[in-house]
Amino acid sequence: MSARTIALASDYVISRVIKGGWQLAGDHGPVEPTAAIGDMEAFLDAGITTFDCADIYTGVEEMIGAFIADVRRRRGAQVADRVQVHTKLVPDLTRLADISAAEIEAIVDRSLRRLKIDRLHLVQFYWWDLGAGDAVRACQVLQRCQEKGKIAHLGVTNWDAAETAPFVEAGINLVSTQVQYSVLDRRPARSLAPWCAERNIQLLCYGTLAGGFLTEQWLGKPDPGFAFENRSLVKYRLIIDEFGSWARFQDLLNLLRGIGSRHGVSLSAVATAWVLEQSQVAAAIVGARYARHLPKTLEVFSLQLTGEDLAEIDGFLAASPGPDGPVFALERDRNGRHGRIMKYNLNTRPDDQVYGAGRG
Repeated sequence: MSARTIALASDYVISRVIKGGWQLAGDHGPVEPTAAIGDMEAFLDAGITTFDCADIYTGVEEMIGAFIADVRRRRGAQVADRVQVHTKLVPDLTRLADISAAEIEAIVDRSLRRLKIDRLHLVQFYWWDLGAGDAVRACQVLQRCQEKGKIAHLGVTNWDAAETAPFVEAGINLVSTQVQYSVLDRRPARSLAPWCAERNIQLLCYGTLAGGFLTEQWLGKPDPGFAFENRSLVKYRLIIDEFGSWARFQDLLNLLRGIGSRHGVSLSAVATAWVLEQSQVAAAIVGARYARHLPKTLEVFSLQLTGEDLAEIDGFLAASPGPDGPVFALERDRNGRHGRIMKYNLNTRPDDQVYGAGRG
């Protein structure tokens, strides 16, 4: 079963499942780079041609670049050019007030060097604090990089409609916004998705499997609390807390498993398919260090949820509204428990300590 595709722009078609790169970053558990790079080829050959990363995912752009270079050497440019890279540009929190246009363009150039490509397919812009510096002017630097041929398409990430609007009003052509979206976290459905529908902006969704919590691995397991070394698991365990009790989460897993059993697929395939059914969603980003779970990932493309399936899930979710408020508002509170696990200065300080560590 090969991956389905969708047009993100009139001249740009991507796979509806995107291979995520956050799990490959340096502080998300042990990674064997040679194995991770080698396994990327299995995703490409399965039709998952689109890879997500960021300038601040330590070492990930370099790994994808090594993969592209290896494929180009062994299989030729035609195969290597099938790889589509979505990166992000995230200036450090401490530099927002004074970062220059030249420095922003230098970050773009660095991503191009790391990825060993001539043009970035999509750059997704984020600015930690919209009250500091001039985020719109910074994004306009990326527009000029587009005009120079360094970037094909622009998007943003982790904002709701109100935060995204000034960029659109400034004439910046955004094709996408990347946001957290899952059966546990439906914040994008409230105002962002309808707003994007009016402006032909599509959603690229991360957290679809909540860092692996929405898999059989956690079915029937006792509440682990927050004793994780992996920041991804801490992040999504907090989202489960916002969704409801651990028992309610287990009820959700059982529901998804039951639907999956009817279709002969995993509960994770059901969770991913549900996201892909939502308004304005172009693709789901599935984090994977290696290819061993690729067959399960591909199950989503053999699954067509029925009206009965969707009504069953939506009926359950109606009693569990999940995280409240706008997209990323909880995470944007740097003194709150969601914001305290973030790192804010990874462009210049890869060893940046977690903001507010030791507080509360």
